Amino acid sequence: MEAFYTLQGEGYHSGKAAYFIRLGGCDVGCHWCDVKESWDASDFPEISIEGIVSGAREYNTDMVVITGGEPLMYDLSALTLSLQQHGMKTHLETSGVYPVTGEWDWICFSPKKFKEPLNEVYARADELKVVIYNGSDFQWAEQHASSVRSDCKLFLQPEWSRAEKNMPQIISYIKSNPRWQMSLQTHKYLDIP
Repeated sequence: MEAFYTLQGEGYHSGKAAYFIRLGGCDVGCHWCDVKESWDASDFPEISIEGIVSGAREYNTDMVVITGGEPLMYDLSALTLSLQQHGMKTHLETSGVYPVTGEWDWICFSPKKFKEPLNEVYARADELKVVIYNGSDFQWAEQHASSVRSDCKLFLQPEWSRAEKNMPQIISYIKSNPRWQMSLQTHKYLDIP
């Protein structure tokens, strides 16, 4: 769909320079998705792996984030191998609904209620990021947290359109459950493209 160089806006690596590769195609269907235009992969031209890697190499960062849509709709083995052969660290943002393909330095697993994640992603996740839309999402987050590795970083992130309403609940929850951390979409607050 697109590729761009910016700062990672959320989660564990927030604030770091990163090259983003956003792949078109998603069938998870989150009603609050902020990139619904990515859902139909046929809207975007195919680009060769060489072209994608060449774009990433133009920038002064070794962190490449592959996101979507849902990037694991595709076999990412050749892409991640090529990026790593050029000295880049590969980061994945996924809902975990498809098998994990590719070689990853970091996996951010963000499960969604709209489609069940596969069990295999829990053991692979370096970061669990749960979007909080309503009060029942805290219990849902704990269910997922009980299945990830003990060293997996745990983040609660307010859904953007309800951030002001949900922020006090999230802060209170984290204060009572300090193994969780806050993730904010800092790129939206700071208007960083």
